[in-house]
Parts: sequence; C-alpha cells; structure tokens
Amino acid sequence: MKYQRTETEFEITLSPVIPAVASVILLHGLGADGHDFVPVVDELGLPASLPVRFVFPHAPMRPVTVNNGFVMRAWYDIKSFTPAGRADVAGTTESARRVAGYIDREQHLGVAPSRIVLAGFSQGGAVALYAGLRFPERLAGILAMSCYLPFPETLAAEKSVANADVPILLCHGLGDPVVPIAMGLEARQELKAHGYAPEWRDYPMQHSVCMEEIADVAQWLQQRLTATIEN
Repeated sequence: MKYQRTETEFEITLSPVIPAVASVILLHGLGADGHDFVPVVDELGLPASLPVRFVFPHAPMRPVTVNNGFVMRAWYDIKSFTPAGRADVAGTTESARRVAGYIDREQHLGVAPSRIVLAGFSQGGAVALYAGLRFPERLAGILAMSCYLPFPETLAAEKSVANADVPILLCHGLGDPVVPIAMGLEARQELKAHGYAPEWRDYPMQHSVCMEEIADVAQWLQQRLTATIEN
C-alpha cells in the first residue's frame, strides 16, 4: 500500500492513495511524539484491498510531576507510580476529548466510528483504553500496547453501551521495566471484571515493540477492519 504523508503541528497523517475505508488513530507514549510509530505502518503490510488512513497525533507539552516537572509531550500528568497517581483526571479527560475530535474528523472524511481502531502505546495506550471504552459510538476496536487501565473504579458508571463488547487487544513485554507486566495483567483482569473479552499477547521484550508483536497487530487489524467493512 502506498501512502501520502501530511504533517501539521498537531499530527502526522498517512493517507492511502485511494479513498480510505477505515482509520487507525495511534497515540504515542510519554515524551515521544507522533513520529514514533510512523515507520510501523510499512511493517504492518496491510493489503491494497484494505486502504486505511493512519493518524498519529502529537500530545501537548505539559510538566510531568514524576519527571521533576520537566515539560514534555504527555497525554496527562503522572504524579506518582501508584494506582492513584499514575494518571490525572483533568489531563486524561482532556486527551479523551482530543481523541473524540480526531474521530469526528475521520467521520467527516467519510470513515464511520465503526471503522476506526483507537490504538496507543504506553501512556497513549492508557488514553486509548480510557477514551475508547467511554466513546458513545461503536468503534472497530481498541489496541493497547505496554500500558495500564486508568481509573478502573469509574468505568462501571462511565462505560459506553455501544462499546460494551468492543474488540480489545492488549500487548505487553514480559520484561517491561517502565510499565511492569503486572500492570498490564491488572488491566486485563479489570476489563474482564467489567464484561469485556480482551485478547492478550506478551513478548520477550522490555518497554518496546517487536516484530512478533507487529505481526500479531497486523493480523488483528486486518481481521477487525475487514469485518467492519463487510458488515
């Protein structure tokens, strides 16, 4: 698949040369930016019969408490590495609104939410879970890599009926020193407790992405997006 690349101060977009029938919005991790996952698109090797637009937003610049208040790209502040401090409500809510804005833009470009996968890595994966599970319209799926589930205590009251059985893929490194795999397993357990059926993959890696994971993600994306188009 060939793509046309456009870039603004807010995001990078890879658009197929023919009209897109589906979209993937992928949120980067703490301190990175949208450039981080652009090279992965070619590695996915999606077929020409599945023209997908990829959107890679840049998080806003903000001080991060656990990094001594250093200003960096972050979807929300992290006050401490504890369940209560690992995400702040204001920042996470703001980022969920940003995600909703990107979904709305894709809809205006002709791609319905039901053909959009919301994805993310690390802090971006946490936002993908938070925003996706609460989004009021059906999504094609949620891909959450090397992350955790923020605010599980509010999910029961806030979760979207439309996405009550949304497909979810959780991927994690067995030796992750940044977001320990226990936090990923906790996310899986919490999701199951709330009635979701997340798929789980783990890999012999640290806080990163490996080729085996990319292959699994490619297969999952193709299955999810093809199914939405056929329906």
